[in-house]
Amino acid sequence: MINAFWLMLGALGIYAIFYRYYSRFLATRVVVLDDARPTPAHQFKDGHNYHPTNKWVLWGHHFAAIAGAGPLIGPVLALQFGYFPGWLWLVFGVCLGGAVQDFVILAASIRRRGRSLAEIARSEISGISGTVAMVAILFIVVVALAVLGFVVVNALAESAWGTFAIAASIPIALLMGLYMYRIRPGRVGEASAIGVALLVLAVVAGPWVVGEAHHPTGFGRLLLMSRDGITTSMLVYGFIASALPVWLLLCPRDYLSSYMKVGTVVLIVAAVLVVNPPIQAPAFSQFLTGGGPLVPGPIYPFAFITIACGAISGFHSLVSSGTTPKMLDRESHARPIGYGAMLMESLVGVTALVAAASLPPADYYAINLTPEKFARLGLGAHNLSELAQLVGESTLVGRTGGGVSLAVGISQIFGNFPGLGVLMKYFYHFVIMFEALFVLTTVDTGTRIARFLVQEFGSRLPKQKALGKRASAGWVGAALVVAGIGLALTSAVNSVYESVPWIASLAPPGLVIGGLGGVLLVLHPKIGQTDWMPGTVGASFLVAAGWAYFIYTGSIQTLWPMFGVANQLLAVVALVIGTSVIINEGRARYAWVTILPMAFVGVTTLSAGYLSIRDNFIGTMTKAMKNGLPDHALRFQGYLNATLTAIMMACVVAILIDAVPRWVKHWANGRQPSGEPQPTAEPA
Repeated sequence: MINAFWLMLGALGIYAIFYRYYSRFLATRVVVLDDARPTPAHQFKDGHNYHPTNKWVLWGHHFAAIAGAGPLIGPVLALQFGYFPGWLWLVFGVCLGGAVQDFVILAASIRRRGRSLAEIARSEISGISGTVAMVAILFIVVVALAVLGFVVVNALAESAWGTFAIAASIPIALLMGLYMYRIRPGRVGEASAIGVALLVLAVVAGPWVVGEAHHPTGFGRLLLMSRDGITTSMLVYGFIASALPVWLLLCPRDYLSSYMKVGTVVLIVAAVLVVNPPIQAPAFSQFLTGGGPLVPGPIYPFAFITIACGAISGFHSLVSSGTTPKMLDRESHARPIGYGAMLMESLVGVTALVAAASLPPADYYAINLTPEKFARLGLGAHNLSELAQLVGESTLVGRTGGGVSLAVGISQIFGNFPGLGVLMKYFYHFVIMFEALFVLTTVDTGTRIARFLVQEFGSRLPKQKALGKRASAGWVGAALVVAGIGLALTSAVNSVYESVPWIASLAPPGLVIGGLGGVLLVLHPKIGQTDWMPGTVGASFLVAAGWAYFIYTGSIQTLWPMFGVANQLLAVVALVIGTSVIINEGRARYAWVTILPMAFVGVTTLSAGYLSIRDNFIGTMTKAMKNGLPDHALRFQGYLNATLTAIMMACVVAILIDAVPRWVKHWANGRQPSGEPQPTAEPA
């Protein structure tokens, strides 16, 4: 039996070697960083979107934006195949693929006025690829937000303490925003210290505010919500957060979460190295070839799309071509921020894998499966009743999604320190809050990014002139959106009191009504104006309603493979664009650094997409219908998942068909580098 120390030490050593040598090669030969070039932050400095930022402050900003729940949850679910395949892909996949993608796209964006991924595709490949990339990104972001939100929903459902801790982070972030920008402008350190202290206090004060799991207080009962109640609350939060000014909630939440994320990861890594828990999961499990109860498919290709973000994440390319290039002070800073921050995210994935692997297999599966599915495995008794008492929860059985098993594993590691066993419930709820912070920062950023995409996409559609002549049309759409939000909120409140059964079913009609209002607004000629409030309201609701729908109707067995396919397909798009940039800049001989990971991830993900459509979406639906189960909702959900996955795959194939002949033509013409810039300073 191997111990966690060696897995952690091996990962740290490999990261250090690749950062020292491979990232230096990329910086000096492939993207050719040059501090003599002014970055967009200096060229277009406006104090709002473009602003030169300290290297390490921006590193924290970037890490907070890219580090969602993916590296926490994907490796935990992939543990079904054994710990060793996941460890290999996390460590080598990030060094050769994920960090390369983030670095190359960041460098490309800072050389192109801080443009977005779709805009870079439009200029480096073609206008068609730019439009297709925009559609693909929109679909992929919505699916990604749904899956990440699903993790939070399962972790917070029926958990008043966890809900209180994460709910408290919202007013704390608002207070930080007001403090930094209104009360004491520029005092970032003071605001951050206050925010971290209040957040820790919220976790510690949980039992006194909401009561114990079996004896909640009156306030605690208000927070003891069902899955649908938590989903609706997240829908409302995502809708509001994407429409608020960035300085009020998003920026302070990024500051707060970056401190919490980096600090907590360092503490967990140190705890693993000191406690050195034994790895109880097998190196290779019996589910390698036929699939298992958590991931419905064989190790290839499903282990790769399940681990997803910890090794390579397409979502990161949106951040690397979003806010980060507009804040970069020097080109040389792109190396620690683009390549280094991704290595840190992979370390988060390795830590999650080790924590889950330290649990007995029976406990791991009992948490992540329904009791019926767990019984069919025949693994024997589990220890969840005692664990539930130790962590202050009423039950841990069937808390699917990976988040709860991760929190239990980490709390057990900390509980192994002498004298700290009695504090396991505080460790557990701190980790739950930590996971939720990972997700909510992504929900904040992702919903806002998707909202801009919806508005940009709507601005390119042919408009009905009659609609544009009616000023009231925009406000009618906004009123429908508000009505939809009202119905969803009513459903959420009713889920607490469970007083009127039919009110519980108001959330789906609310999504439909609000969605109609959103569509009406997207068709309005003013939708492209980001300062037009009805358009902001409609686009925000369309995005939030889209990911909330998948949470309402999905399961981790269908959503996570769909997320993995979507996220990895976006990585393929980013690597295609990165390859085009390298070739167009006259450095085609180095294009292999993006072509090799693009080819592997592309073949793997397209295979996983095909198998998911055939076996998981349509296949599962057909099997359920043959067994006489209700078929209408299941049939619709199966066809919807299959259709969306097929659309995303078609978008990626279309971009490849457009880009590859251009590469071949370039190589056939024997085009040589022209005036290739040389770095004037060694990248730091």
